[in-house]
Amino acid sequence: MMRMNAYARSGMMAASLAAAVMLTGCGKGTTQAGGTGDAASRVYVAPGQYDEFYMFASGGFSGQLAVYGLPSGRLLRVIPVFSQDAEKAYGYSEQSKPMFQTSYGFVPWDDSHHPSLSKTDGMNDGRWIFINGNNTPRVARIDLAEMNTKEIIEIPNAAGNHASPFVTQGTEYVVAATRFSVPTPQKDVPISTYKENFSGQISFVAVDPKTGKMSLAFQIHMPGFDYDLARPGKGPSHGWAFFTSYNTEQANTLKERNASQNDKDFIAAVNWKQGEQCVAEGKAKSWPTRYAHNWVDEADVAHSEMLTGSKVLEPGDCPGLVYYLPTPKSPHGVDVNPTGEFMAAGGKLATVIPVHSFAKMQQAIADKAFDKEVSGIPVLKYEAVNACEVKEPGLGPLHTEFDDQGNAYTSMFVSSEIVKWRVKDCAVL
Repeated sequence: MMRMNAYARSGMMAASLAAAVMLTGCGKGTTQAGGTGDAASRVYVAPGQYDEFYMFASGGFSGQLAVYGLPSGRLLRVIPVFSQDAEKAYGYSEQSKPMFQTSYGFVPWDDSHHPSLSKTDGMNDGRWIFINGNNTPRVARIDLAEMNTKEIIEIPNAAGNHASPFVTQGTEYVVAATRFSVPTPQKDVPISTYKENFSGQISFVAVDPKTGKMSLAFQIHMPGFDYDLARPGKGPSHGWAFFTSYNTEQANTLKERNASQNDKDFIAAVNWKQGEQCVAEGKAKSWPTRYAHNWVDEADVAHSEMLTGSKVLEPGDCPGLVYYLPTPKSPHGVDVNPTGEFMAAGGKLATVIPVHSFAKMQQAIADKAFDKEVSGIPVLKYEAVNACEVKEPGLGPLHTEFDDQGNAYTSMFVSSEIVKWRVKDCAVL
C-alpha cells in the first residue's frame, strides 16, 4: 500500500464515478441502500478528489496487478503484466508481444504474487513496484509514474517462483528463491534420485538505482528443500535476507505426509554482502543456462533478449554466506520487525511462533554455536538464536505484520483468525 502524493498521482487514470443509490422509506426520510449510510460516508471520496492510499493487489492466475483506491475501494486500474489484455492490446500488438518471451518460448500467462514496492532507506518510495510470475519464474517491474509494466526478467535454475520478489532496504536487490527444487543444471533424471540430483536456488536480481533496470547478479546453490516467503533485513540486519524453507526431509512422494516428519525445518539467513564479496573474489562458478530479459523502450516498444550463463555460489566456497536457523514446523513465512532485530516465523504446523534475534544470531555465529552442517551450511542451535516463543497463539501461524507500538499481528492458516502479541516478550494480548 502506498500513500497518495503528487508524484504517485501523476500516472493515475481517472476513476469512473458511481451515483449513490437513495431509497425513501415511508415517513422515515432518506437513507442509503442497505442502511449503511454512516459506513459509506466514512469511505466516500467525492468526484475529483483523490483517495489517501493506493492498494496494489496481485492478480493470481490473472497474471496482472490491480490498483485500488483506499478508503473508497474503487478499482482504478488493472495493470497488465504477465498475461494478454485485449482491452489494452497488451500482448496482442506487435510492439508488446516481446514482453512474453521466455526460454520456454512465448508464454502469455502466469500466476502473479507478492507485489513489493521499491525502497529508499527502508521506506517505500513509490518509484517502482515488483511482482512475480510463479509458474514460469519471472519478476516484473512496473513504473508507478505511468502505471505500466516496463521490464520482465526470467529467473533461471528455478521452479515455482512463489518466494519473490522481496526488495532490500535500498532497492539494491530484488531477492527470489525456487519454491520447488529441480535438477540443476537442468537434466532428465528419475524422481527417485531427488536427494542426489535436485537442489534449490536463491537469486539476487540487481536493480539500477537510476533506471530500475534489472540484471541477475548471482545465485546461491542450496540443498534441495522447498523455499518460500522471505524478508530482507533492515537497520542492524541490513545486508541479510531471511528465507523460510520446509520439506527438509527432501520428500518427493506423498508430500502431505512425508514432508512433515521433522520437528523443525529452517530459516535460511543469507549474508548477501558476503555474497557480493565472494563474487568479486572470483569464487562464483559460471553455470550454463538461458533466460529471457524483456523491456519497453522510451517509444513504448518492447524488446527481448536471450541471456546465457549465471554466476552461482556454493555455500562451502563462501564461508559466512548462509546459516540455517532451526524453526518449527513447515514455515511458510518470516517477517522482520521494524527495528530489524527480530524475525518472526510462521510454521503452518507449529504450535508456537518462534521469534529469533538477529543479535543472538550474530553472537551464535561468533561462538560457533552450531548443531551440525547441511551441505556446507552451518545449522545454528535453536536456543542460541531464539529470543522467545509465542505460546498457543492459534492453529497454523503464517504471516506477521507489525505496528509502531511494539506489537505484532499474525494470521492463522487453520483457525482463520488474526492474533495480536507483544514482540518484546511474546505475550498474546
